[in-house]
Amino acid sequence: MDWSDSWRGAFRIELRAEAVSLAYRGWPVLPGTYPAGSEQGVTQWAGRSGLELHGPIPVHRDWVDRVGTRSDQVATWWAGRSYSLLLATGHAVDAIEVGTDLGRRAAVALRAISVPVPIAATPSGRWMFMVKSGSKLVGELANNSDVHLYGQGEYIPLPPTPMAHGVVHWRVKPSICGWNLPDAHVVQDALAEALHTPARFQLETV
Repeated sequence: MDWSDSWRGAFRIELRAEAVSLAYRGWPVLPGTYPAGSEQGVTQWAGRSGLELHGPIPVHRDWVDRVGTRSDQVATWWAGRSYSLLLATGHAVDAIEVGTDLGRRAAVALRAISVPVPIAATPSGRWMFMVKSGSKLVGELANNSDVHLYGQGEYIPLPPTPMAHGVVHWRVKPSICGWNLPDAHVVQDALAEALHTPARFQLETV
């Protein structure tokens, strides 16, 4: 994807506004590296000293110590560059990541029991369900290579973070559930059910 200077400028404003909004609600956000062109077909990531081959990753090497920064201070991080928007998991918010097919089936199961859950999706086809922190994967999910629980010491990209081939986006926005996160077992139950349920429905973006 072509991230020209004009595109980066527009995204910087949106990224900053989203970062401040999330930090205000207690979500521990961090600035991350951003796409800066490619070399021999490999995306390069800027934001730290020099260019990185992998991203997005936290701009600050001491990012763990910056978790919980106030929203007014968070705003200053996006004052000059179009940093990616990262969420430090393990601090109030965890994320259960799965592939698109499993994610879609689990979302349908959650909708059937009227439990809205914030869901973000990456351009590469990974869905991330936001849940309360503190749980571990259990049962067959723990041994499923398509399922990963992001917790303490990890982070995920949040919308509208730019990636090499698109933008991270919300499938279900946090406002839909009033910013109230479900316990992890609720989503894990839906995922376990989805593992044995054929894909029959399409989930609309909310």
